[in-house]
Amino acid sequence: MQIEEFQERLSANGMALTSEQMAQFETYYHTLVEWNEKMNLTAITEKGEVYLKHFFDSITAAFYHEFNGSASLCDVGAGAGFPSIPIKIAFPELRVTIVDSLNKRITFLEHLAKQLKLENVQFIHDRAETFGQNKEHREAYDIVTARAVARLSVLSELCLPLVKVSGTFIAMKAASANEEIDAGKKAIATLGGKIEKLHSFQLPIEESDRNIVIIKKEKPTPKKYPRKPGIPNKTPIE
Repeated sequence: MQIEEFQERLSANGMALTSEQMAQFETYYHTLVEWNEKMNLTAITEKGEVYLKHFFDSITAAFYHEFNGSASLCDVGAGAGFPSIPIKIAFPELRVTIVDSLNKRITFLEHLAKQLKLENVQFIHDRAETFGQNKEHREAYDIVTARAVARLSVLSELCLPLVKVSGTFIAMKAASANEEIDAGKKAIATLGGKIEKLHSFQLPIEESDRNIVIIKKEKPTPKKYPRKPGIPNKTPIE
């Protein structure tokens, strides 16, 4: 994806980025590639592919959910900052928290935030299971995002405990979302959520399948969730 097309497609979806925001994406790209030489952040390093598969793909969440003003967003397992940092660049008023289990990724993100001059961002080194039991963060966020490979039943246990009642969990998936939704319905309901909408589309140019699952938090998550580290993945709620 050429930079011009990236900007044009976002503009067509109501996101007219300033030259300053476009410069932030350029800095993001160069910082990502530079750090990727010394630590494994991404297998995707070609510029057009980064703009398409990381930057544009991350922001597609905003095509289907409104990111209001200074809403609080928590990104679980963001890795190199996806989807939350591209969303933060596009919506600078957002208050963003990223939790990741690998400390060296947190080090990268802290450096990146300084390079991009981001405000109201915090990066926390923790497992999602223990983070979700932290009183300061539990049910504290308007929006929780995850662009991860874990099954929806597992992701829901890691993410829904962090969502405020009436808040939203946005799960960004590649293919097979329908199967995951069927398998994850009980877990989502148990954790206080309800699937509001599934948005399916194709990423431009390469036409690969994408699915964005919007889950509304309707009631508090029972105190025992999330369970101890490793348990949600080994024995998902079924």
